[in-house]
Amino acid sequence: MIQRVVIIGNGVAGITAARHVRKLSDHEITVISAESEYFFSRTALMYIYMGHMTFDHTKPYEDWFWKKNRIELVQDYVEDVVVEKKQVRLAGGNTVNYDSLVIASGSSYNVFDWPGKDLAGVQGLYSIQDLERMEQNTKGIEKAVIVGGGLIGVEMAEMLQSRDIAVTMLARETHFWDNALPRREAILVGNHIRSHHVDLRLSTELKEIVGDNTGKVTAVITDKGEKIDCQFVGLTAGVHPNITFLKESAVETKRGVLVDQYLKTNIPDVYAIGDCVEHRSPPPGRNPIEQVWYTGRQMGEAVAHTICGNLTRYSPGFWFNSAKFFNLEYQTYGKVSNQLEEGEEEYYWEHTDHKKCMHLVFARADNKFLGINVLGIRMRHQVFDRWLREERDIYHVVKHLEEANFDPEFFTRHEREIREGFYRDFPEDGKGKE
Repeated sequence: MIQRVVIIGNGVAGITAARHVRKLSDHEITVISAESEYFFSRTALMYIYMGHMTFDHTKPYEDWFWKKNRIELVQDYVEDVVVEKKQVRLAGGNTVNYDSLVIASGSSYNVFDWPGKDLAGVQGLYSIQDLERMEQNTKGIEKAVIVGGGLIGVEMAEMLQSRDIAVTMLARETHFWDNALPRREAILVGNHIRSHHVDLRLSTELKEIVGDNTGKVTAVITDKGEKIDCQFVGLTAGVHPNITFLKESAVETKRGVLVDQYLKTNIPDVYAIGDCVEHRSPPPGRNPIEQVWYTGRQMGEAVAHTICGNLTRYSPGFWFNSAKFFNLEYQTYGKVSNQLEEGEEEYYWEHTDHKKCMHLVFARADNKFLGINVLGIRMRHQVFDRWLREERDIYHVVKHLEEANFDPEFFTRHEREIREGFYRDFPEDGKGKE
């Protein structure tokens, strides 16, 4: 039976769901989004600002793709979801009826109760509209302050520096992003950020944003009483699920939209996927809320199968992520917490140039490989994923590190040095020795 599938949000989660519903069925598909008419790569926004790409370059599909695949696009904000009527109410006054509803509304950047947070020149960066505001807010300025560390903060710093804007970054952590990174990696990354001429202020919080009599930002004041002059304040202190339009609905929420292992909400025929989701019982080794692009893509495909009659559990596998801190590449596979947990052991190697490191974590009882962090060396995702699935021990991983190296042929290799250091620290098991 043909049903009408309505998807709120046209990010990677929502559009992946739409594409797979179309592959699997002849259902009517409607995608609702006020942000943009067509899907684009959100992670590429920084390259538009830096002049490396245009907006059209960020669209993975031609504009005719949607008509050809019979995907209707509605550009409007959602005001409410009336589950009793199976209806979505739009800000423009129209309503859209559904048989199955997929909530894929993404995230919004955090804004805390700072005095001056509403001044002109104060903003975060998530949407295409945010990028357009940033273009206007940074024209002709000389100094900027970024509030919050993490990946988006570094991206914004790189964007601003591409236009010769001096950047000060305030991070409340003792070491950069140490709520996610172990201490030694956090120190290495912090030093690398400073080497790119960012004035990184650790253990420092924003107290107030100061403006002039026209309502434009002129400075910030920190919790240490320092006044830092600036004409732009970037808010990068994390994101939260974008679900305010659900506050009057019967869809159950906490921090995000609560879903089960099949991405179903508490309401029949209503699903949620992507950044806005909070898992009631997260898959093994995963967090209740995970706001990365590939989990959105995986959820979109899984929910499409379920809607089309093939009940499919969301199963993301082992955690992985990658990013760049300016030109320093970061990868993580499996479980590497910011502090060792009970029963875990670790080996950390850092190059003498302090621009490369490898951090391996394994189980003390049976040497089972648990996870790895790598900075400055490119590694192959599929190799580490296989080793984790096969439950390989740490000696196998260390012995076969070359297998996982993805750096080009003429890059310097460090596997021998890493192995020698590991065997010095853990000599009691000889099965991995050469």
